Amino acid sequence: MLIYLRVLRESFIFAINALKNNKLRTFLSLLGVTIGIFSIIAVLAAVDSLKKEIEGSISALDNSTVILMRFSFSPTDVPRWKREQFPDMSYEEYQHLKRTLPDAEAVSFGLGVPSASIKYQEVTTAGVDIGAVTSEYYDIEAMELSNGRFFNESESVSGAPVIILGSEIKDNLFGDSNPIGKELRLYGQRVTVIGVLEKQGQSLMGSSRDGQAFVPANFARRIFGTKKGTVYPQIVLKPKPDVDYDEFIATIEQQMRNVRGIKPGDDNNFFVNQIKGFTDFIDNITGQLNVIGLVISGFSLLVGGFGIANIMFVSVKERTNLIGIQKSLGAKNKFILSQFLFEAVILAVIGGLVGLFLVWIVSLVASQFTGDFEFVLSPFNIFIGTLVSAIIGLISGIIPAISASKLDPVEAIRTGM
Repeated sequence: MLIYLRVLRESFIFAINALKNNKLRTFLSLLGVTIGIFSIIAVLAAVDSLKKEIEGSISALDNSTVILMRFSFSPTDVPRWKREQFPDMSYEEYQHLKRTLPDAEAVSFGLGVPSASIKYQEVTTAGVDIGAVTSEYYDIEAMELSNGRFFNESESVSGAPVIILGSEIKDNLFGDSNPIGKELRLYGQRVTVIGVLEKQGQSLMGSSRDGQAFVPANFARRIFGTKKGTVYPQIVLKPKPDVDYDEFIATIEQQMRNVRGIKPGDDNNFFVNQIKGFTDFIDNITGQLNVIGLVISGFSLLVGGFGIANIMFVSVKERTNLIGIQKSLGAKNKFILSQFLFEAVILAVIGGLVGLFLVWIVSLVASQFTGDFEFVLSPFNIFIGTLVSAIIGLISGIIPAISASKLDPVEAIRTGM
């Protein structure tokens, strides 16, 4: 073990000397590895960051959440003309599912209502995204309140004129003042502020809850009614922990088919959209992006590998005399082989570390210019970059190392003189 540590030390010294004595040659040779590692890790970091941002955008909803609508989140074989004939989800169906699904932790009804202007005295905020939901939605979506409370079941059922504000809306209308109990104008109606959501920050998938406001679904139903095409109802369900998910989905479908009187053999006239399916779709897309990035970066690494091999062949030639002396003093072939392999790996890792450093610099700069979107260089990606560099060095140095280990000591000394 000690002899290999000594070999590693000597190889490191030779690698550093190669960098010092032949700066331009070594720099150009290592440039391919540096660019290759930079490309690979930059792609992995960018895709990981994108995935983290997207998952953060939908993390408010549990991965097991189910959304019933007459629209599908994913591509479907159902023709468009047929989908347009599907009936909307109804409040009565929401009540039925709430009564008949024992495995559901929470069932909520929501409406896709138009964005609106909210006015407080002389101050108006336009284009506010309004979420019209029942009280159970608070138990389904991971919302936190910085002030006040969410509306309760009684207010939800009666459609009380109450409102929950996102932090951005609250700041626009009230500044640093406490809005709880204040009256606003929404859709021409007076509503009372009863809660303010915690600040969330902007999301890659669109506006965050900071620019939203929530009102009871029945309050919105009184204003807009349930005419098809005016609002877009949906039923959101969250199963209890440890419930068989496939069985839960099957039960939902059967209950909906029963309440709608769909005959056996007929197709569903609704869609059971699963958040899990959406996250699987994201995983598939990011996986494909990683593969494409790795293939492209592989060409740079191929060039880098030839560069490392070139350095090692030159190093073998320059140290032929030294190799002959070592072998004449009893150095075995595997000692010479290990020495040059370690040197190749060290050179490649140095090039890789430079590439990782450049990715780190780029990620810091990029994060400064992309607002709330944060580029992440994870420890795993750093490990991958270092490991790939070492493998490239090992592969590139193996032929020069074998050629060095097979040199005849007498011929090596004579050639080097």
